[in-house]
Amino acid sequence: MNGVVNIFKPRGITSHDVVKKMRKVLGIKKIGHTGTLDPNASGVLPLCIGKGTRISEYLLDLDKDYIGELTLGMATDTQDMEGKVISYSNKEVNESDIYSAFNRFIGEIYQVPPMYSAIKHEGKKLYELAREGKEVERPSRKVKIYDLKIHQIIGNKKVIFYVRCSRGTYIRTLCNDIGEILGTYGYMSYLIRVRVGNFDIKDSYSIEYIENLSKGDLKEIICPLDKSLIHLDSIDMENKFYGNLVNGNIIPLGWEMERPYQLNKPMRVYCKGKFIGIGRIFKIDNKVNLKMDKVLI
Repeated sequence: MNGVVNIFKPRGITSHDVVKKMRKVLGIKKIGHTGTLDPNASGVLPLCIGKGTRISEYLLDLDKDYIGELTLGMATDTQDMEGKVISYSNKEVNESDIYSAFNRFIGEIYQVPPMYSAIKHEGKKLYELAREGKEVERPSRKVKIYDLKIHQIIGNKKVIFYVRCSRGTYIRTLCNDIGEILGTYGYMSYLIRVRVGNFDIKDSYSIEYIENLSKGDLKEIICPLDKSLIHLDSIDMENKFYGNLVNGNIIPLGWEMERPYQLNKPMRVYCKGKFIGIGRIFKIDNKVNLKMDKVLI
């Protein structure tokens, strides 16, 4: 079994817990995720299976979509509902204030990662330092908020929202920062991830569902390697190049390509009706060539 499984991670367990469970269910050790989902969040968690672990690097930068809830009036040390309250405010805000604050976070923004995160500082994870009562300076990181929409405002205290964002975005920090802009404080009181790239929540499977599948049915829920990389461009090579492709040789393409391709970008390579792997088109002395990054047959 090789490919990617679209798992629905329940709230209350870590992404690594899901990996361990799936190793037992599928009887395969070679399983990994493409980026963690917080223990207190639920939703889409793509898992790479078998040879799928070799394409995980091409899935890390996929955009992600979430539905979240921001609760105003308090800030917590973890920036979510699990933390201790460290600040509170009785300030009243209206809907206009809330919409205005949300609009300020659309586009490229900078975030300071929370102390309760897996980012490492001098070889130690930040959340380990936080549990020891320590706080260290963290450099801000540039992320991108592609879309941010308010679905519902409840009593001017709770805000249900949708966000599409780049890799590395902390929704907890987004909630915290919106609360600070409003002067009310705020924390993330709920989060569900509804999409990672082309992996949508409507197509996800619970661990319990997978546990009850037969071996034959298990294969049906695994997205093939090439379909998991549908966000990458593709090229179909002539049959005569098959041997060179599988051996990883550089193949001169000349200028007779059907359409222009981006140079030095990973792309899906096909030959003889098969998915061969990931390659790149590049130039040497103004000549166009293709070289395989990873052969996956």
